[in-house]
Amino acid sequence: MWDFKTPGIPDENFERTEKVPITKEEVRTIQISKARLKPGQTVYDIGCGSGSISVEAGLQVESSGKVLAIDHDENAIELTKKNIQKFGLSNISVIFGDAKEKIQDLEPADVIIIGGTGGDTRDIVELSENKLKSGGRIVIGIILIETLYSVLQILDKLQFKSIDITQVTISKSRKTTTGTMMLARNPVTIISATRV
Repeated sequence: MWDFKTPGIPDENFERTEKVPITKEEVRTIQISKARLKPGQTVYDIGCGSGSISVEAGLQVESSGKVLAIDHDENAIELTKKNIQKFGLSNISVIFGDAKEKIQDLEPADVIIIGGTGGDTRDIVELSENKLKSGGRIVIGIILIETLYSVLQILDKLQFKSIDITQVTISKSRKTTTGTMMLARNPVTIISATRV
């Protein structure tokens, strides 16, 4: 389905529904890059939504690694399963439930990627610290300013290092009857950091 090593699977290659969000292709590419994935790693995708991050991560960590995709929305879980099947991946486990409860029972992770969490991002970052291996990476996609502020506070309190903040605003082309126009998408802030 995706014969390339580079991330950036086009959004239209994924199964989609209006009820479940997808991390857009360009933002996903940056998040996967900031995660610094390699074969054999264990990755959490918290707030997996459509499963696009899970699929990209699953391809990067290869069959020797694993991805644990977590979401509290049954629609997201079903869509993630469809996309895993579509891309023929067997190294992704899908977990239905509240990440704040489920994360405690999971094995240690090399990388934790946090997306749509329904307002619990700060708490999930705090819980993630004990699940990340030393030197492990955390990557958080944020759209709200309030979430950005609270996440930066907790990362500082937990003494994460190499904190990087990248805000991206993407515009995509769209054909019109008279030519091509650029349509802006909502800005996304990506925070990445390393556990000491």
